[in-house]
Amino acid sequence: MVELLHPDTVRGARIAAGVRYRYLWSAEGPWAVHVVEADLGRCDVALRTLVAEARETGGRGHEQVASMVTRSGARTVAAVNADFFTPEGATIGSEVVGGKVTAARARPALAWRPGEAPWMGSALVRNDSLRVGWPVDLDAGDGETQAVGGFPELLGGGVRVGDLGVAARPAFAATRHPRTAVAWDPERSLLLLVVVDGRQAPYSVGMTLPELAGLLEAFGARDAINLDGGGSSVMVVWGVARNRPSEGKGGRPVVNALAVVHDATGCVPPPP
Repeated sequence: MVELLHPDTVRGARIAAGVRYRYLWSAEGPWAVHVVEADLGRCDVALRTLVAEARETGGRGHEQVASMVTRSGARTVAAVNADFFTPEGATIGSEVVGGKVTAARARPALAWRPGEAPWMGSALVRNDSLRVGWPVDLDAGDGETQAVGGFPELLGGGVRVGDLGVAARPAFAATRHPRTAVAWDPERSLLLLVVVDGRQAPYSVGMTLPELAGLLEAFGARDAINLDGGGSSVMVVWGVARNRPSEGKGGRPVVNALAVVHDATGCVPPPP
């Protein structure tokens, strides 16, 4: 990481048991990088999919991530914006909220459930289930899976996935933009939420997708997915945006978010 960024500023703090926040600034880009590291090896650290308020009752709508976090309750330690979305408020990729499938599409996704490592890959819709490393019934759900979509996959098993869209989508992939990504470091059981600020020279100009993949590799990630970026990119810690979103205070209203929460119910052994 140091060799890639050559950071001039590095700050870090424990923001909850098993969760740390780090800020790095480098004149090389210039880049301002925000990272939340969540130890999913702990039974009391979990992931949640948060959705815009209007969508909780089956409608369409958008909401800032900080507002979603405030409504979600005191256990939400940190969150970032998640999937790309339509103007009408629909996710582009798959989504599972509290074990219920709310969108099923064959696109890259992150999925997690208690007691297992996160899964990242291309979700599949097969018969009556959404397959995200394991099947989740489209109607009944499973009561525990959380999943969000993104695009494209950046790393798979420690290897970059193709050319990361550079040839097909140069304006998106090969141009520097604000970025949000989620990554997994299995060696340390760390889930990484990463936001790179952009469109704000001389503070931070953002990254290309190859630069973002290189950053995640430097952090030790083996699997990673790019999430929505641009004006949507925001990192919220204890209800407050820690980065500088390029579009308005608190970032653009979005349709969902990926959150790290403290949930001690995962530490309770099942009944005999």
